[in-house]
Amino acid sequence: MIESSGNNLRYVTSGCVKSGSGELAVRLKVILEGLNGVIAEHAPAVVAVEKVFVNANPQSTLALGQARGTAICAAVLAGLPVAEYTALQVKQAVVGHGHAAKEQVQEMVKRLLALQGSPAADAADALACAICHAHGKGQRYRKGRVL
Repeated sequence: MIESSGNNLRYVTSGCVKSGSGELAVRLKVILEGLNGVIAEHAPAVVAVEKVFVNANPQSTLALGQARGTAICAAVLAGLPVAEYTALQVKQAVVGHGHAAKEQVQEMVKRLLALQGSPAADAADALACAICHAHGKGQRYRKGRVL
């Protein structure tokens, strides 16, 4: 999560909701409850999510889509608007070109948010999506916290 005020960005928090193993429905519930807790604690103004792409493993793509849908539901149930961006849009906004490597995204997130160290790859991706939203032109919710 970041806080945005015009062109000023501030790191708020990041982390990972670990759903463990087991039945999919139970794992999705863990994700929903975890995100509900983050939303309740940090009161974002908007939620930015990355659009799912199809990769070589259809099962992974399906699981990712279901987790993403759960995240969107958490936002909608909290009355928050949801902004969606492709990986290309996120990389373009953060690094300057859409085919950046994960390490480049991590480094730019570190620099843009003035972090002491590089965030983990998953955290960097999520923070990059929030930065993409904050830097968007004409966005209605450019001020406040972006999850």
